[in-house]
Amino acid sequence: MLQDGQKPNRIVLPNSVLIPKIISLIEEGHHTVTLRMSGWSMQPFLDNNRDIALLAKVTSLHVGDAVLAEISPKKYVFHRIIKIDGDDVTLQGDGNISKEYCKVENIKAIGIGFYRKERKILDSTDGYKWKIYSWIWMHIPLRRYLLAVYRRIWIPITRKK
Repeated sequence: MLQDGQKPNRIVLPNSVLIPKIISLIEEGHHTVTLRMSGWSMQPFLDNNRDIALLAKVTSLHVGDAVLAEISPKKYVFHRIIKIDGDDVTLQGDGNISKEYCKVENIKAIGIGFYRKERKILDSTDGYKWKIYSWIWMHIPLRRYLLAVYRRIWIPITRKK
């Protein structure tokens, strides 16, 4: 049992082990699952080992949705949908320039909200803030250059803390 102020032990599992378990929980009918973000591909919105996604079963897909997808056997990404063409889906991390591709059936879960910056209040993907930020970020023509500045200046400053 944890004492006051004591933090629980943290267990880190490889995505190839953890993600299939999360997918099976969602498919078995559990309403939502939380997952701490791992990786830098969704920066500047979601940060490695800081932010937590609230995932749910996919009921519908739209451009702009942040989804958990299997892009090749046992290789998973949590990225934003930038294009849907029939059964083909194009994904891109907010912090990435490159794109990934999969089929609709390879979308395993959808992000319905995020606990960002260690806050206790959920930022819902249905909220205006998320929708406005997402739309702006996806449509900025200078996104590539903003990412370069962010990576070279902002990230090194914040990691020195």
